[in-house]
Amino acid sequence: MRRMGTVGRSVSVGLCAAALAVAVTAPAGAEAVGPVAVGAAGTGADTASGERTAPDRASGGRASGERASGERAFGDPASGERTPGPEWRLQPTGSDARFRGLAAVSRESAWVAGSKGKVLRTRDGGRNWQDVSPPGAAGLEFRDVEAFDARRAVVLAIGEGEASRVFRTGDGGATWTESFRNDDPKAFYDCMTFFDARHGLAVSDPVDGKYRMLSTGDGGRSWRVLPADGMPAAQPGEASFAASGQCLVASGSRDVWLATGGAAKARVFHSADRGRSWQVTDAPIPAGDPARGVFGLAFRDARHGLAVGGDYRAGEASPGAAAVSGDGGATWTSARRSPSEYRSGVSWLPHSRSAALAVGPTGSELTLDAGRTWRAFDTGSYDTVDCTPDLGCWAAGEKGRVARLGLRLP
Repeated sequence: MRRMGTVGRSVSVGLCAAALAVAVTAPAGAEAVGPVAVGAAGTGADTASGERTAPDRASGGRASGERASGERAFGDPASGERTPGPEWRLQPTGSDARFRGLAAVSRESAWVAGSKGKVLRTRDGGRNWQDVSPPGAAGLEFRDVEAFDARRAVVLAIGEGEASRVFRTGDGGATWTESFRNDDPKAFYDCMTFFDARHGLAVSDPVDGKYRMLSTGDGGRSWRVLPADGMPAAQPGEASFAASGQCLVASGSRDVWLATGGAAKARVFHSADRGRSWQVTDAPIPAGDPARGVFGLAFRDARHGLAVGGDYRAGEASPGAAAVSGDGGATWTSARRSPSEYRSGVSWLPHSRSAALAVGPTGSELTLDAGRTWRAFDTGSYDTVDCTPDLGCWAAGEKGRVARLGLRLP
């Protein structure tokens, strides 16, 4: 968008449902939560931030006078008492870039992409990070990264005209190939997603009244613009937010969803044929302003989805900033208890039908009832979150912040 294993003192494998049930008070009728990933403890220091300003609207960011990550107890967000619960554990990156792109491959392997053309990779759970940025990319704003494993990844740079580009690596970032450069000054690419290691999509804000979809069938080596015949018309002022790499998400081999904002109504588009035809529905998340809408989506299968967003401007209230769908995005229902403020990233926890995480510049929430109610557990600033099947959950954000989810013990 143009403007914007065993529980001990150190836990390194997983957190079971019983541990979370003790740590938090789940809402009545909530399903049992599945395993929650936890990581090795880490610390990190914030350095100067290369923040983009609100008029960018692709940023979706806000200034944050945050306290240390994990300071808020899940059961009592206002206290610093160490009660049992989830917490983010910082993994120092040595960078001051803002990482809005995150691809979690496993508990040990992850990629982040961000401002100043930075791309980092870890293969040891975040203890060490390798700068694998594409040569000559320092002037680009990377907002999304999709990784297939520790060696193969695709990154998206956003911006008007030629600033929107796609790069691909097959050797862990040792070399990169620019596989797409936008040549239409009216296009502005925001997010991308992959159905598998070959088939993926990238989305541009509306061009001539409709969202534009870019498609690849060879793992990001080449791209083509899809016909717009099956795309519903955009609202005046409607666009997508390049805030977390989650405005375009896929589940399974063919289903994909697109989140929008900036117009009279926030909406979610759905395609069941890899982007050739689309249906669209309103989402009950604050809209009616260029800074409001749906910022992030997560679907655990073809039917069950979560949406988060709100108003990204600092100090602005974001009531009703989360919604749920049980019918593939055909309809959306507001969460009974939403995150307290704007949230840009959301992810289902692995192997769970009911647990998920939401993150934003002012904190993080956990739901144990599939998005109906959310409860805060952290005040650290993060823009995006991603979890892996082997029980790894990662978050990334401003000032080089990257963290893994862990269990806080009393």
